[in-house]
Amino acid sequence: MGITSDPPAGETVVAPPAAPATRDEVVRTALSVFGDSTVGTMADSFGDEPVWDLDVRSYETHDRVEHYVALFSSKARERFTSRLSRGTRYEPMIRAKLRASGMPEDLTYLALIESGYDPHAYSRAAAVGIWQFMSSTARDVGMRVDWWMDERRDPARATDGAIRFLGFLHRQFGSFYLAAAAYNGGPGRVSRGLTRFAEELEGAAGEDRFFALAEQDFLRVETKNYVPQLIAAALVAKKPGQYGLRIDTLPVYEYDSLRVAPGTSLAALATAGSLPGNALKDLNPALLRGITPPDAEIWLRVPVGSAEKLRAAIDTVRPDALRGFRAVRVEVAASASSVASRHGVSLKQLRWFNPNWRISRQGKLTAGQTLRVPTDAALTYARELPDPSLEKFGGAAGTKGLTARGVHVVRRGETLGAIARRYGLTESQLKSMNGLRGTRILAGQTLQIRKSTGADHSVRNVTKAGSSGAPGASGVKGKSQKSRVKKPVKKSGAAKKKAASKVR
Repeated sequence: MGITSDPPAGETVVAPPAAPATRDEVVRTALSVFGDSTVGTMADSFGDEPVWDLDVRSYETHDRVEHYVALFSSKARERFTSRLSRGTRYEPMIRAKLRASGMPEDLTYLALIESGYDPHAYSRAAAVGIWQFMSSTARDVGMRVDWWMDERRDPARATDGAIRFLGFLHRQFGSFYLAAAAYNGGPGRVSRGLTRFAEELEGAAGEDRFFALAEQDFLRVETKNYVPQLIAAALVAKKPGQYGLRIDTLPVYEYDSLRVAPGTSLAALATAGSLPGNALKDLNPALLRGITPPDAEIWLRVPVGSAEKLRAAIDTVRPDALRGFRAVRVEVAASASSVASRHGVSLKQLRWFNPNWRISRQGKLTAGQTLRVPTDAALTYARELPDPSLEKFGGAAGTKGLTARGVHVVRRGETLGAIARRYGLTESQLKSMNGLRGTRILAGQTLQIRKSTGADHSVRNVTKAGSSGAPGASGVKGKSQKSRVKKPVKKSGAAKKKAASKVR
């Protein structure tokens, strides 16, 4: 059995073809399942010329394309080979989805360039997953991105989102290469460039329009190089032997699906169903804290052929035995560290399962709230990751909201001591409140803080949405801008009298 979709998402079932004995049967089978582009890849092993469904042949002698072909087959050969090998796990699924949507299958090489087919790829700008989505754009194309679940890490769901986004961009620009440029640099910049240089681009048609626009001093260097990298990747990937590359093949990404209750522990379910190792964790990279979201049932990805066995285990095991936490009520105000210690978990682990706990001005958990205390089994699969909703250039509203709840988002270059001083704490106090042993912190990490009346007011000067290095809220990777704080305007005596008269 091949890739079994989540039923509500309408994903197709794809069975990777078994290799028949003859060359003609191999090509025929590949053509019927994956289309011409995969036939090209298979034919390469027989010495035949591969076939592409993007126009790469017209641009293979372009200087930037030749540069990247040489790079991928020489200095960057080892890294490129590693990425292609990892891609053998996900390419059949990606190609099948692209083909079903009517889009060129060779757009799979965008995922190679973006992340090297790594579901856990995380950029400095907080772009995530195989297709390197920012959280805002991911939500725009239908993915769930929150504390519990980040579907940007799910290869199938992220591919669905990328296809929707690329389809929108292709409809807007009428060119797959311009769509790829907009995926990287933002549709706004590409659109402005086409308008601004309309006269210079006159006579250019189809995919030539990207190269004509790239000759102007308008697109960022990264975006100018993005399409040449895509073309070079397609040229080298389909003729690896010609360039001295040896590609290792990984097991194909495939799964069955099973509907499970909110808050189910992946580790507990795996034990109940006698599944090997980290099978459920590996198939469900979108689940961040070792459990299914506490607020909803979901379709869980399970190893092929194991759904019935797991369903039987669910029906025979007590529900609380599979739940990844127990509920504990805070009867009297207490420090979070003392509550964590009392229940045998670390402060950090308690915070993983209670992102919205309520902290008083005195830095204590307020009485009357109910906390989730994770089980040991759930913790074995939990991932220590920053809040997926946080982006490097996150909007003011989100950052201020976190600060109001007593949470500080670490920015690039900040130190633990500087953050402590900002909120009227000592470094030791801040470490104790967050269960830290050392002083190393990472950008995007959240820290529990004790708010003080003398807190630095520069928190108002947070950055606006901007450069991401990946599709952002509008798909734009523009420059970040600091929000401007307006200075109070001095009113004249006449103006003051006029304002006073309005009050009366």
